[in-house]
Amino acid sequence: MNTHKHTASNDLGTLAEDARALMAATADVAGEKVAEARKRLHSALESAKEIATNVRDKAVAGAKATDEAVRENPYKAIGIALGAGMLLGVLIARRCSRKGE
Repeated sequence: MNTHKHTASNDLGTLAEDARALMAATADVAGEKVAEARKRLHSALESAKEIATNVRDKAVAGAKATDEAVRENPYKAIGIALGAGMLLGVLIARRCSRKGE
């Protein structure tokens, strides 16, 4: 999961760098359509940056809330994790047994 997050982060960073490079490369190109496309690209980059910041802030807030809840109710958290693990184990075992038939 962490590898997927790291890869997605790298991909977004590369995309932003490519967009900035495109904007720099077309800076001296005249034309109404190019200028409008540059404005839209700039707007999209700013919007993506704002969305990424909001997502990161919400993820951090959720992680803090979860950490606090687990620290306040450790036995309840262990019980929920145990129950979820058992349920997942049963479902996987059933699926594996069906493939064997």
